[in-house]
Amino acid sequence: MPQTSASQPQEPYRGFELDTGRKADPKGITPEEWAVRRDLAAAYRLCAVFGWDDLIYTHISARVPGQPGLFLVNPLGLGFDEITASSLVKIDYDGNVIGDSPYKPNAAGFVIHGGIHESRKDMASVMHLHTVHGMALSMLKEGLLPLTQHALRFYKRIGYHDYEGIALSKGERERIIQALGTHNALVLRNHGTLTGGRSVGAAFVEMFYLEKAAEAQIIAQSTGAELTWPEEGVCALTDQQWQDDFNGAASREWPALLRKLDRSDPSYRD
Repeated sequence: MPQTSASQPQEPYRGFELDTGRKADPKGITPEEWAVRRDLAAAYRLCAVFGWDDLIYTHISARVPGQPGLFLVNPLGLGFDEITASSLVKIDYDGNVIGDSPYKPNAAGFVIHGGIHESRKDMASVMHLHTVHGMALSMLKEGLLPLTQHALRFYKRIGYHDYEGIALSKGERERIIQALGTHNALVLRNHGTLTGGRSVGAAFVEMFYLEKAAEAQIIAQSTGAELTWPEEGVCALTDQQWQDDFNGAASREWPALLRKLDRSDPSYRD
């Protein structure tokens, strides 16, 4: 290996340059799109607050209102705590950037999200994370168990997709779609978790419950003690209660989360 002289120190690696001072051109952005941009930026910031971020990776997306085939996603290179409404990137299902943006998307982001947005018209937002408890859950052969009230929100309503490497191929995109099926939650084995919903808030709240359920299961299993299991009839009843009584809970919970964020740092709205 070539030797570096002590009198000639190496230039420190700074990574690629990202123009964080430049914002997307607000011209042509409708009030409806701007509202979705603010919700989506808030979801990224809240992930950082809860410790769900993974450096600059993972992604949350949202369909652009009134613009079929287009969705918003985070720019590759910004941390979740840096994202604002104006920095989000608008792309099509193939990952092409639409409009004037100084940023580029994460390739795996449009492979995963583009396919789901194209096939699941009922999903306005999709969220994919690599949380510690989500990854731990993804390694368990039995997956999410019906052990807690939170877990019963997903009783027989969660899909599983086997790991194929970093999701960069259109072939895997189709298999992810098949594994998700009609569910709103998916475990990407040996990888992480994914949720979707009718709005950004709905996708976020779904992930909140999945993350809590995974955390509780991992902690309980780590004790090595015998676990108590609800009876199957109780599981089915609780599942139905979730669907009947709490299916629209995001309409109450999401505004509370936004107020929480606004009290600490409202700059996500920029």
